[in-house]
Amino acid sequence: MVGPEGVDPAARRVGQEGLLRGLVDRLLAAGGVQGRRLRDCGVGDGRDVGLAELGRLPTVGKRDLWDHYPYGLRAVDADDVVCVHGSSGTGGRPTLVPYTARDVEIWGEVVARALVGAGATSRSVVHNAYGYGLFTGGLGLHHGAMRLGATVVPMSGGMTERQVRLIRDLRPDVLACTPSYAIHLGEAMTGGNSLRVGLHGAEPWTDEMRGAIERLLGIRALDIYGLSEIIGPGVACESLDSEGMLNIAEDHFYPECVDGDGEPVPDGTPGELVFSTLTKTGMPLLRYRTGDVATLAPPTPNSPRTLRRMSKLLGRTDDMLVIRGVNVFPTEVEAVLLADPRVSPHYLVVEDRRVAKRAELRVAVEPRTPTDEAQLAAALVHALRERLGIGCDVRVFAAGSIPRTETGKAKRLARWTDGASPLPGLTWG
Repeated sequence: MVGPEGVDPAARRVGQEGLLRGLVDRLLAAGGVQGRRLRDCGVGDGRDVGLAELGRLPTVGKRDLWDHYPYGLRAVDADDVVCVHGSSGTGGRPTLVPYTARDVEIWGEVVARALVGAGATSRSVVHNAYGYGLFTGGLGLHHGAMRLGATVVPMSGGMTERQVRLIRDLRPDVLACTPSYAIHLGEAMTGGNSLRVGLHGAEPWTDEMRGAIERLLGIRALDIYGLSEIIGPGVACESLDSEGMLNIAEDHFYPECVDGDGEPVPDGTPGELVFSTLTKTGMPLLRYRTGDVATLAPPTPNSPRTLRRMSKLLGRTDDMLVIRGVNVFPTEVEAVLLADPRVSPHYLVVEDRRVAKRAELRVAVEPRTPTDEAQLAAALVHALRERLGIGCDVRVFAAGSIPRTETGKAKRLARWTDGASPLPGLTWG
């Protein structure tokens, strides 16, 4: 393999050092919150820092984007911004990210790499069912497919009947959509199809969910990771040879993994992902705390790709549940549920805090086929206790009871503090 993915790691690190210093100089020149924080910790020039000292530099987080809405962290003139993307926020404040033409070029490059790693070529047809608009998923995959020279079908989300029809008629080999929508498409399709591989991201999902997608669609399902604050999809992606982990585009996005106190954790230890955008210009970020929990690992042994890797997301720091003193990520629950062949991929995890001093974990599932519901519930209660170390309440509801997603991300987690059940119309607890 040629190109940046196969660069010798020692040579790459030299390049990363230079890019980091350039990033610091841009932030100092732009002023703003990041420049002030750098000066406050004694950094007045990019030559003052290196990768070895990165851990002593200040971090930035989503709260900073909200507090300086809409463009407080922009580092270029308004005339240099060619597009804006973002995601929803709380209190009516979305997260908005300005992109320069160079940023869009980098975005297309890293997504094209992801497609190539999945086996796509310029002759591929990419069925893109990620949402288009402010959300980065649809346009990110669109940029990458066009950069590769492939044919992209810009379906966006929803209109499942039409999606199925065009998959039949246009015979794409690559599917791009959330894992939840891949399940929805798979259930809507009958017979075989031309799809060979799927790139699925925008929400945490497990290997058990991967198995369900691959059974339904007959494809190889790969994970793609990104977030609008960093670039969008393409920050990292599984390849056919990455052994279930995601190759990080670390020539553009330098990764760290830290604990709750911001201290680095060893490879293989779960922690919060932190990224520095080494080459981004519109809204460059130094040590952005993503809130996403994963592990880091060295490159795949004997692989032509020499990039560091990250695991599939284990969850988010703000999604972690504390049930009677035990930390639980919803992905741990999913792994147990989908390991049982009687359970469909449609479920809901509920943190019941109606009694504040005693939180309860409740799980709603649907059976894949008719089954003894009481027996299935008892088996899942036992399996979850073995995995999590706590008891929980499992209820089996009729097929179709748990809300589906027609446009993208599924709701897998609900917090119940008062009022009606999070599953309207169903008696529960």
